[in-house]
Amino acid sequence: MSSKQIVVKYTHDKEVFEIIVDSELAYEYLSGKRTDPVGVLESDDIWKDSGKGVRQSQDKIMKAFGTTDLALVAAKILKDGNVPLTTEHRNKMAEEKRKQVVEEIAKNAMDPRTNAPMPKTRIENAMHEARINIDAFKSVNEQVENTIERIRSILPIKIAVIRIQVIVPAEYAGRSFGIIKQFDVKSEEWMSNGALKAVVELPAGLQNSFYEKINAVSHGNVKSEILK
Repeated sequence: MSSKQIVVKYTHDKEVFEIIVDSELAYEYLSGKRTDPVGVLESDDIWKDSGKGVRQSQDKIMKAFGTTDLALVAAKILKDGNVPLTTEHRNKMAEEKRKQVVEEIAKNAMDPRTNAPMPKTRIENAMHEARINIDAFKSVNEQVENTIERIRSILPIKIAVIRIQVIVPAEYAGRSFGIIKQFDVKSEEWMSNGALKAVVELPAGLQNSFYEKINAVSHGNVKSEILK
């Protein structure tokens, strides 16, 4: 194995799943510069023990991931597995993620005293003062809320919020409800035809994330409306 190749290991129900990847390409994928997980692989195999050349069985791959599709399995392993990146790569990822967190907060943040937009430099300074460490492997959305709560005592900040009403057909309502509950649900109604009607409130900057999640589980079969 060359110095550029690393083994990413993922464990599920005591079963080990490994992929061999190019370390530089893996870094680019995890930092969002690449979107194709297959493109970072050094071989098109899912291994039980790559060091011994033992491949994982298709049955166990299906059981652990619900699919044997290489792209989906590799994406899951890269997202949730142990990726032995260099300290330099980890630091780069954390710094890039930090900039993305600042950008996301700045899109929605206002000074409550003036309702003027909040400059990025003030957000960055408050994060530094609060000693906030950004996790390179957690999503931006996961870290924005925690960051806002921690800098409120240092920086007066107001977040613009929106309310979205969605109506999800009955066949997708159950799965969609799990997504909806991740946000601030203001009302929910199970209609006579089994459809779900709900109103959620969320920071304006999370609007695209909400639509992506709800459309993914409903295959786009959802009616939505931003309420005034």
